[in-house]
Amino acid sequence: MSGDLPEYYFRIRENGAAVFRVDTENRQRRIEMDQIAVVNVRNGEIRPQGDRSLSPRDMATIRDWLERRVALLAQRDIDDIHRAVDHLNLTTQWAQSKATDAQLEDVTDALLMAMHDLRSVLVRRKAERLMRDRPGAEGADD
Repeated sequence: MSGDLPEYYFRIRENGAAVFRVDTENRQRRIEMDQIAVVNVRNGEIRPQGDRSLSPRDMATIRDWLERRVALLAQRDIDDIHRAVDHLNLTTQWAQSKATDAQLEDVTDALLMAMHDLRSVLVRRKAERLMRDRPGAEGADD
């Protein structure tokens, strides 16, 4: 490993991370990782590990990581949606040009239900945006 190790290490977990302080300043020059906190990405909670109290530097580093992680996860969500659009297009091409009757029979109902559900949500949300963004929409229900 390189000589320049980070001061903190974040072990990614399902809803956040376990936070470790990295230490190489010991007699054996081994890398020691001491867990200092657990971070929840969904609600922003930072819990010290055990009886620890986190220093202002610890908290600043963790908050910075949390902010960057939330932004990265949001970016990945949008990337996943763009890939889903690509998959829908590829699925359309497959259904039109390659799919056998048996394959279509296997997937048609599930695809139609998922597409109907998605379409319903998208149409409703678009209507909500249009109503909200319409001039004079504020107070229209008063």
